[in-house]
Parts: sequence; C-alpha cells; structure tokens
Amino acid sequence: MPAVLAAVVAALAFAVPPAGASGPPGPGTGPWTGTWAAAMMRPSPGFGPNWSEEGFADHTLRQVVRVSTGGALARVRLSNAYGTTPLRITGVTLARAADGAAVRPGTVRHLTFRGSRSVAVPPGGEVASDPAAFGVRPLDTLTVSLYFAEPTGPATQHLFASATSYRAGGDHRSDAGSGAFTETTESWYYLAGVDVAGAVPRRDAIAAFGDSITDGALSTVDGNNRYPDELAELLAARGKPRGVLNAGIGGNRVLTDSPCLGEKATSRFHEDVLDEPRVGTVLVLEGINDIGFSALPPGEDPCFSGGPEVTAEQLIAGHRELIRQAHRHGVKAIGLTLLPYKGADYYTPEGEAVRDALNHWIRTSGEYDAVVDLDRIMAAPGDADLLDPAYDSGDNLHPNDAGYHAMARAVVSALR
Repeated sequence: MPAVLAAVVAALAFAVPPAGASGPPGPGTGPWTGTWAAAMMRPSPGFGPNWSEEGFADHTLRQVVRVSTGGALARVRLSNAYGTTPLRITGVTLARAADGAAVRPGTVRHLTFRGSRSVAVPPGGEVASDPAAFGVRPLDTLTVSLYFAEPTGPATQHLFASATSYRAGGDHRSDAGSGAFTETTESWYYLAGVDVAGAVPRRDAIAAFGDSITDGALSTVDGNNRYPDELAELLAARGKPRGVLNAGIGGNRVLTDSPCLGEKATSRFHEDVLDEPRVGTVLVLEGINDIGFSALPPGEDPCFSGGPEVTAEQLIAGHRELIRQAHRHGVKAIGLTLLPYKGADYYTPEGEAVRDALNHWIRTSGEYDAVVDLDRIMAAPGDADLLDPAYDSGDNLHPNDAGYHAMARAVVSALR
C-alpha cells in the first residue's frame, strides 16, 4: 500500500464507530460518502424464497450491489436493527463481482472491525468495517460475503431487492467461484450500506426516499434499472457522479406502520435518509400506498390488509413533516408527484381525488425546494389518470425499465 494511502487509512480508523456503536456519523460529517444503501426491514415472509425468518447458521451469504460513486477507500455497514440478540459475524469479504455468485479472482479482500475479522452487532445496532484500501469506481459492481458460524436467529433484511442473493453451506467467503452457492433469493440481509472515501468529501449524496416505485419493483432482476440506479448512470455519464442511495421500501406508507413493509415514512426518515453519510438532497415519492391500501377490505393478513382511510390533508401534513425533518438537518427536499395509477388493483375514483389533491399541493405550494412532476411526465397520452403504456410494467402502477429511465431523466434535470 502506498505510504500516503496507508496514512489515510490509519487516520480514518479513528473515524469508524466501535463495534458497539449504534449508527454511523451524522449527515455531512466525517470523511465518508454513501455510495449504496438499502433500508432495513423486519423479518417477514414476503412473496417468495426468503431467509429472514429462519436466519443463517454455518452459512455464507453472498450479496451483489452496484455502487453509484467512487473512492480510494471503502467500508460496509451491517445492521442488526431488528435483531433481539447480538449478531455474530465470523467474517466479511469484499470483492469485485463476476457472473452470478462468482467474483473476479484475486480481488477478495477480508474486512476487519477494529482490527478483528469477526464482529458482534448489538441488538438494534449497526457497525461499520474498518477502512479498506479497495478502490471503487462509479457504477462498479461489488460482492459482499458474510459468514455466520453460529445461528443468527431471524434476520434484519430488505425484502424487495430486485437482485439475486446467494447462500452456501459452510465458510465460502473467500471463494472466487460460484459452485458452493446453490441457494438464491431476491432479498438483502444485514447489508445497510457501502461507503467510500479518499476524495475531497462533499455533502452531495442523494437519497431517493419512497415506496416500491423507488425500490424498483418489477424492474428487471439484476438489471440495476431502478430509477435511482438510472439516475446514478445519468450523473456518471455527465462526468459528475454522486452518491445515490435507494431508501425505498415496497408497500411503505407515509402515515401507517406495517410489520412487513416498514415503519411509516415520518418515523423512518431520520434513519434511512438523515443518518446516511453526506446526504445533501432527498427525493420524496410517497403516498400512493396510503391511498390504495385504504381502498382494500380488511383481512387477516397484517401486511396486506386494508388500511385506515386517508385524506389529502393528512398526507400533506405527513409530507410537511418530512420537509421539516430534512430542512432541520440542512438537506434539500425535492418533491415528486405521485404517478398515475388508474386500473391498479387498489384504484378507486375516491383515491384518485386524493392523489390529485396531494399532487396539486406538491406542485403549487412552494414548500418543497423543487418539484419533479412525474404525474404529468408518466401519464398516458389522452388520459392523465393512466400510466403511459410505454412505461407500464403491466399492473398500471409500477413502471417498467423504460419508465424508470424516464423518471431518472426527469429527476436529473431538477438536480442542476
């Protein structure tokens, strides 16, 4: 390691929280910039193969992420936010991704935590690895492998990853090949963030905060076509890469907690946006699930049953609270109007009236620092209440890959 870089690594070691710390430094502080993130969620069954409820025991978990901006140094952040006992991780490696669960030979790097390869993450806590001299470029694809020698119990997760995660029995964190990784799922576990340092730190990271449309639902799995990913690509193509952090949670609501779909937006905003390193701008796209869930009948499923009826005034109050929290921490808040949703399973004319009223407020109130009018940009020609078929994934609610790209094009203009 060059002497200058070694000195930087040594200095940064004092900026990393100790193993018992409950979170990263506050926004805009320290040398680190977020380059990838996922909002953490409670263990829950989801819609497909999912390891969160059973957890891991003598397993290696391999997760692939594409970052947004680069730096000479890297670290990962691991969360036990919803654990009730200490999470004991025997070892963690970082590598450059190849195909599937494979990594590029010769790139595997063992990470340490206060000098130790193992770490215990306290219940409700988060830890960051020591700085690693692992150069990261904008839009690099990295692989993070975690080995759990002991049973973890139910796992803190991000349910809807739109990406494949891999599991192997035994310790395979150093494997370059993919042969041992015979199990897959489309969720992330414990991995809350990847940060970079080494360049002049600027508070210019962008947090995309929202629900499944921010999370990238129904985009191509492993395609990195979520709108925050597309936004990172556009910024990098213009020679101005920035950290773009996806703080979306599928099914999330502004005003109502869910045991499976995240705490309400006003409660989770601090952790998922303001605690992320170097965030200077937040993009807010939330509210369609408050409207839609209120149209569903009550049922036995606590995750997907109908919710309380909401008014535009209540949603506006929720958005005002998000703006207040952002401004209190010096973060610019950009409001995105809710996309058309006529024909979606939970569409009603009454809900459409609430959506229209909320969008009118976002568009005209002046309370957001800037507005991106996705309602109009994504609407079908000749029907302002319908998602443009060219952008529709097929459910009249979620965009397809082309739609997510169109959203990113609209957002990037607001960042100038």
